[in-house]
Amino acid sequence: MPFFRYRSLDELVAEVERLGLSEQIRFADKVNELLKPIKVGEREIWNSLGYHPMEGCDGTIDGRPGALTWRRYERFASGGGALIWFEATAVTLEGRANPRQLCLTEETAKDFEALLNMVRKVHKEAFGEERILCGLQLTHSGRYCFEKPVIAYHDPALDKKRGIPPDYPIISDDELDRLQDAFVQAAKLAWKIGFDFVDIKQCHRYLLNELLAAKTRKGKYGGSLENRTRFAREVIQRIQNETDGKLMIATRLNAYDGPAFDSTGKPMEYPRPFLYGFGCDENDPLAMDLTEPVQWAKEMVQLGVKLINVTMGNPYASPHIGRPFDKPPVDGYEPPEHPLVGVARHFSATAAIKRAVGNQAAVVGTGYSFLRQFLALAGEANKRAGSVDIVAVGRGAIAYPDYVRDLLEHGQLLVNKVCLAVSFCTTLMRTKEHPLKQAPTGCVPRDPLYAEIYRRLGLTKQH
Repeated sequence: MPFFRYRSLDELVAEVERLGLSEQIRFADKVNELLKPIKVGEREIWNSLGYHPMEGCDGTIDGRPGALTWRRYERFASGGGALIWFEATAVTLEGRANPRQLCLTEETAKDFEALLNMVRKVHKEAFGEERILCGLQLTHSGRYCFEKPVIAYHDPALDKKRGIPPDYPIISDDELDRLQDAFVQAAKLAWKIGFDFVDIKQCHRYLLNELLAAKTRKGKYGGSLENRTRFAREVIQRIQNETDGKLMIATRLNAYDGPAFDSTGKPMEYPRPFLYGFGCDENDPLAMDLTEPVQWAKEMVQLGVKLINVTMGNPYASPHIGRPFDKPPVDGYEPPEHPLVGVARHFSATAAIKRAVGNQAAVVGTGYSFLRQFLALAGEANKRAGSVDIVAVGRGAIAYPDYVRDLLEHGQLLVNKVCLAVSFCTTLMRTKEHPLKQAPTGCVPRDPLYAEIYRRLGLTKQH
């Protein structure tokens, strides 16, 4: 039986109260503050709603946006959200998580520029003026590189899941030094193209997030928090210097990692103290300890970061943490907790980061998609409480790209358009039986194009 079976807001509120989550999850009576303009750095955008960086796995094999990439961003551009956060884009071809992930290089830059210009043009045509903020997420996939894993240290559980042997080499300090150059070069290209900001991605256990938890690593990139944040700190400083401070810098930050889960939805065996996570209690890693994430967020603001997108979890090892769902993906497990517990965890972490940085940076909240047609009412309550600045959706936007337009026109989200949190999009993402060794991902229940792709791939028999 699905978790989400609430026909009215009253029923959802009653469930929140039954689960003891009323302090974390609240709902407003109507959406108002989210529709007002907001300042991010020196820029004013026309509302406080947007789109998270969600990969479509539909680029070309050399990293350019493909036809479905263009289709997705055209829909976002006309959808009404003011923050358009372009998806994870690798800084090197070998740093991609799949063979169709985007990659920004001198050779692909013109394609990204054309895509960005299309987004701005379409939005202006739809709404009469262009007051949106467009940024590009820069990433290296680390242990999840599709060709050859790159690990910062050995994590017993994650190594086991990825099939990495104990003698597998870790990336050296010298190699990390050189990789900084790739991030800086990609950021400068994004600036030249015309992006408003770049996101130095530190989430979902890709390489820079793994470095945040590198407590067992030796050398200048491991051990102390100062060392574990060194890579991102130096990249941020170098970008500031090489763009004369004119390129806004953002980050999508994991506030909590926690242990890996097995195929039954139980935590894999872990040692105490647990030294392989970020933002978790070393003696009880299933619980958050936000001391370090808060400290790092405050330091990043001092470094000039203007936009912090708070997230958590590992989509390969703890998907229920990052994306509370009704139904697991093909390689997942039944959720070991009520998804509303996961929503509350997201809201709590975001509120803590917002309290820490105050008005020095705009904080973007995550974890809303599971709330379906009620997500904007929860976001409004969080906004009024000062717990978040911008509410964005990821899966929810793939299902419902014009969700902001409907809020503007109808004052509410339409129940027949919202994300159902049934993980068909993730199942497509995990599907490698495809001529390009990676299926494109989209919303199967809401978008006939992806429903047909799903059917052609024979996935209806698996999920």
